[in-house]
Amino acid sequence: MLGQNGGRYTDMKLALKILGGVALVVALVVGVALWRTSQFGPKTTSAAAITLPEPPAVDVAAAAEMLGSAIRIQTVTYASGDPKPGADQPWIDLGAALQARYPAIFAKMTMEKILTHAMLLTWAGSDPSLPPVILMAHQDVVPVNPGTDADWTHGPFGGVVADGYIWGRGAMDDKGSLIAILEAGDALAKSGWSPKRTVIFAFGHDEEVSGAGAQAIFATLKSRNVTPAMVLDEGYAVLDNYPLTGKPAALIGVAEKGYISLQITATTEGGHSSRPPRDSGAVRIARALVALEEKQMPADLSAPPFTQMIEAVAADLPFVTRLAFANQWLLGSVITGQVGSDASANAIVRTTTAPTMLSGSIKDNVLPQRASAVVNFRIHPNDSVASVIQHVKDVTSHIPGLTVAEYEGGIGSEPSPVSSMDSEAYRVLEAVARSTGGGQVPVAPALVIGATDARYASAVSKDAIYRFAPAIYDDADLNGFHGTNERLSVDNLGRMIKGYAQILMAMCS
Repeated sequence: MLGQNGGRYTDMKLALKILGGVALVVALVVGVALWRTSQFGPKTTSAAAITLPEPPAVDVAAAAEMLGSAIRIQTVTYASGDPKPGADQPWIDLGAALQARYPAIFAKMTMEKILTHAMLLTWAGSDPSLPPVILMAHQDVVPVNPGTDADWTHGPFGGVVADGYIWGRGAMDDKGSLIAILEAGDALAKSGWSPKRTVIFAFGHDEEVSGAGAQAIFATLKSRNVTPAMVLDEGYAVLDNYPLTGKPAALIGVAEKGYISLQITATTEGGHSSRPPRDSGAVRIARALVALEEKQMPADLSAPPFTQMIEAVAADLPFVTRLAFANQWLLGSVITGQVGSDASANAIVRTTTAPTMLSGSIKDNVLPQRASAVVNFRIHPNDSVASVIQHVKDVTSHIPGLTVAEYEGGIGSEPSPVSSMDSEAYRVLEAVARSTGGGQVPVAPALVIGATDARYASAVSKDAIYRFAPAIYDDADLNGFHGTNERLSVDNLGRMIKGYAQILMAMCS
């Protein structure tokens, strides 16, 4: 009996030691997690803060009327190759209107027309040894969905200035930037300011369909051995309600995703639907789509600029969210699962898979001889066109009789390189972004998930391409992108003119 009690006592001592050890480990893990959370945030830099210059005054009301006039010129592109010869009068009219409105800057800049309507404008700097600054915008706009004109508060091509906004297709995407850049340049030219660096304006004419104009512009610049200090295009701005934090944040696009559409095809004998075979072509296509949905390309929370973006807004994150991101060594799988369930967050951390077009038989009782699906991929910087194609082939390899090919007529582009977040160009943009947001807004690097003309700038730069407009957008503003009631506030137009002028002065004085 005494032996049994002694054994139990020993067992209890051992259990208490184990529990004590577990408690110590738990305490250490909790302590490390809390310490890492307290240290999680933007990395400090020894670089001197940028003091932004005060640009010349501009008549913002007159600029708003000019943007309205530009909106009324319907430079709509529908398909690659637009505008077709004989249908390009709007581009001719827009070019003439810009030159008439901004004589000072056009007198300073040498203009070249690329592919007929893309504009390459060059203001030679006093020190040709300095790499130039390139500001970008595009002239074309997307169509308005047929039958929706009556849904607009003001006509989609009316260019009406009312209630503090300029209304119409292209106000935000991207004639607002086009007008703001020229307003800034014209004001600087009138003021007597002249640049040390060469200033280049690159205005593509067909960004919404293929970007051939911008592609040709950068091919021309590459042939001249131009290596810019900064390329700046559309992409992000100051968001009044950043979804991760629910607070304002300024995002600077330092990279953008690539783009490829693949067509998956199953070819079979077809026949009458009254005698359907097992595993028909349509079924094989369905199986392929389900396989791609269930086997997504891998997410990467560590790849730039995701980590840097989270760190930059860390102070505004809810505590539990900040704790999780600060301790990915412990909670990485949990974060990946949560991120993957949110469409916007998922798009930032992986190559996305989106079936968009399906085709088969032309009649309800006829089996298709050729069933196919088009799947669109927006390619994360970790991946490539080749790796996406290989992924699709690997995931669907168990399904017989499939072919995978690039979608004919689609565009294809590799993801951009990730630009420097520790350069003079980024620091200038950071200062302008913070000033635009009122001085206290966090500024974060980000990945642009759509396609812009800036993707072609990688021909001349690997680490100095940025995507940002010095404006503040709320949720209603963002809903106008490619949608109904697109509009730009007059206040934002003023912010953009000031911001672009400050960028030029800070980089080129």
